[in-house]
Amino acid sequence: MPELTEFLRNFLATFALIASIALALGIFLLWIAYERMRRLEIPEDAGFWDTLTMTPLIVVLGIDLLDFALDIVALPFTWVILDRMGLKALRNISSIEALIPLTQPIPTLTICWILAKFGVLF
Repeated sequence: MPELTEFLRNFLATFALIASIALALGIFLLWIAYERMRRLEIPEDAGFWDTLTMTPLIVVLGIDLLDFALDIVALPFTWVILDRMGLKALRNISSIEALIPLTQPIPTLTICWILAKFGVLF
């Protein structure tokens, strides 16, 4: 039993460290992205895929890192961040992904960005 306790302690400490780094990096990336997004003009009626093609990679990376670090607690933060950046088409998908348990390690928006940018789905 002491081996299991030691393993769990090490696992949680490692996860906390990785989540802390992801949170700091996500906040930093989103701060940089916010500065870039001021210059972009995305139409309000743009759909999810159209919005992704116009969105810089740094935005989706920041959102995915924030989602990974904060799990479901990231939902209100990402909702507000995406709203302030004018990326309303991305809010719903990001929110749905945040509510599904155990999907946080999967960089959903980043994968969708790659698919949209390189025209895999079109």
